[in-house]
Amino acid sequence: MNEAIKVINLSYSYPDGHKVLKNINLNIYRGEAVALMGPNGAGKSTLLLHLNGILSGDGEVLILNKPVNPKNIKWIRSRVGLVFQNPDDQLFSPTVFDDVAFGPLNLGYSEAEVYQHVKRALEWVGMTGYEKRSPHHLSLGEKKRIAIATILAMPCEILVADEPSSNLDPRSKWGIVELFKKLTMTRVIASHDIDFVRALCQRIIIIDHGEIVADGSVDETLSNHALLSEHGLAATVNTE
Repeated sequence: MNEAIKVINLSYSYPDGHKVLKNINLNIYRGEAVALMGPNGAGKSTLLLHLNGILSGDGEVLILNKPVNPKNIKWIRSRVGLVFQNPDDQLFSPTVFDDVAFGPLNLGYSEAEVYQHVKRALEWVGMTGYEKRSPHHLSLGEKKRIAIATILAMPCEILVADEPSSNLDPRSKWGIVELFKKLTMTRVIASHDIDFVRALCQRIIIIDHGEIVADGSVDETLSNHALLSEHGLAATVNTE
């Protein structure tokens, strides 16, 4: 399989000197759905922010065989769509249409192309008819769908999502699962939600204290209760 993401010896420290990532090496392949798990503060979100160049540490990140650097950053960000944990961090326009159109407009699409991309993205996420609504008046589940639509409106090949099921009611959560299942692109999902991960992903990477401590299949990893307990995840597992 071709690599969608390759991370080589990546380390990152915050300005206060705290080292958040320590010599991370990983490969994620095209079409994979991979869960990134670990306790709070393990470095999951920091790693995700390196995948489209929001953060830049020591080491190398390759996206679809191109290095993440200033020269390639516009192309990288058109191919790697990042969905933040809080959709209010992502939605800033007066209408849903404007938010979803923002990416295509910045890529220089014509008015007709922008309209078609917005229409298709909203259809994908089940939000057709919301074009004139204010994102800030929507429910959390609806906001998360619109945030995903902002990614799908671009020529995105990799979807990176930070805790997409957090704070959702069960109906909204399983709606997001079904939406993600329809996508054929590479998906990298940081999550504490075992049911969400089990339903969607084939592989789990566990990060703790800024290091990768496990990388295996979902069934193999979730059946290793000693491993989960050691890295603060056991309490989230339903053993029934």
